Amino acid sequence: MAEKQSGPSLPPTLYTEEYFLTACEGYEEWIESEGEHLSRRLDSAFQVSAVEPGMRVLDVGCGRGEIVRHCARLGADVMGVDYAPVATRMTRDLIHSEAASPPAGKMGVARVDAKKLPFPDAMFDRVLMFDVVEHLYPWELHEAFVEIRRTLKDDGRLIVHTAPNRWYDQYAYPMVRLVRTAMGEGDKYPKNPRQFGVAVNEHVHVNEQSQFSMGDALAKAGFHSKVWLDSPPQNRQENGLLAGLRHMAFDWSPFRWFFQREVFAVAWKKRM
Repeated sequence: MAEKQSGPSLPPTLYTEEYFLTACEGYEEWIESEGEHLSRRLDSAFQVSAVEPGMRVLDVGCGRGEIVRHCARLGADVMGVDYAPVATRMTRDLIHSEAASPPAGKMGVARVDAKKLPFPDAMFDRVLMFDVVEHLYPWELHEAFVEIRRTLKDDGRLIVHTAPNRWYDQYAYPMVRLVRTAMGEGDKYPKNPRQFGVAVNEHVHVNEQSQFSMGDALAKAGFHSKVWLDSPPQNRQENGLLAGLRHMAFDWSPFRWFFQREVFAVAWKKRM
């Protein structure tokens, strides 16, 4: 058996209630509906998961808990885990709020390190990992994937969503920033792409993935996978030239490998 690696980890104290209510994906929908409605991104990932009644589901990095509740309402028994104390408290509060009208499936939550899952082998039909990958250093991600593989049933599936696409940050963003600066919008595009949109990501994003690195990371942990890219709807009012360039960047390969922002994956166990 290969010796386990070690290295840096982000402290759980970085993930405060303010983070979950002002920066963590889906926070606007959470504030509006307490998780009754999912953000476009979370909903897209959840639909890919194809959770069904009677399944056992593990939500790794459960955050505020809305995915836990959505799984249970479909009739699945679901366990949410997170290593941030604030996240487990928020998820527990959400579970308690359902006590008066409990969903069809059972819900639970625990503070757990994804690298050391306290569950038996082959327990889960689905493991969900939404917007967690980018917060784990490479060595951590590998160990988490290995543990997830161990806890998945032979016919189970791991569903991953992570953003942003690393190739966008490394190669496309500097060009986008240059163009936007020339258009007088440079103040919206900081030099460090991790500060774009949500500034706190500079401190909590440590391991963004490309379509290809995501597939490689899953393969090294013993998975076959299908990995693809997507982006938020580009509903912009632009002149014909910019609209044409945007279509080429987002819809044509190889350009789309650099400009699409989000990485999705479905993975299943290799037969050893």
